[in-house]
Amino acid sequence: MNFNLKEIFTAFMVLFAVIDIIGNIPIIIDLRKKVGHIQSEKASVIAGVIMIIFLFLGEQLLGFIGIDVHSFAVAGAFILFFIALEMILGITLYKEDDDEALNASVFPIAFPLIAGPGSLTTLLSLRAEYSWENILIAILLNVFLIYGVLKTSARIEKMIGQNGIKIIRKIFGVVLLAIAVKLFAANIKMLMA
Repeated sequence: MNFNLKEIFTAFMVLFAVIDIIGNIPIIIDLRKKVGHIQSEKASVIAGVIMIIFLFLGEQLLGFIGIDVHSFAVAGAFILFFIALEMILGITLYKEDDDEALNASVFPIAFPLIAGPGSLTTLLSLRAEYSWENILIAILLNVFLIYGVLKTSARIEKMIGQNGIKIIRKIFGVVLLAIAVKLFAANIKMLMA
């Protein structure tokens, strides 16, 4: 086992910023109003399983279609870059349509809100730099945090307020932007070599 606290913390923070569960509290509250009860346990477990499966099989899937991890990491850096811009500038570049007939705990909360294109791309990008044990721990820590936020989203929104949520989104947006630049620089060197 190759445990490294710095890698765990960095992977945790990157995933936390990409998933943006705090920034998604207004969406979660709105879904609760529309569909009633959201199963926090189910949403957290399904999102965690999707991310763990992609952590271990994502590389094989890419190999099957002929894409190497460094190319995917560069593409992931672009996605992180645009997610960061959305967070910092308060704009929406990508909007997923939601169907109220589907179970809100699975869709859109577990996928694509939590385990969406951004987080899956991020996992493979992290896999290019960090050991899988540290990323797995970061995923599990995020799943526990996501569960807590889903369970207490109404109370969190009252405590932090709309302005607090906006400030948190912008701070994590800047952190995510810096991570995207670092990820791009590290992997573009590998592609050019």
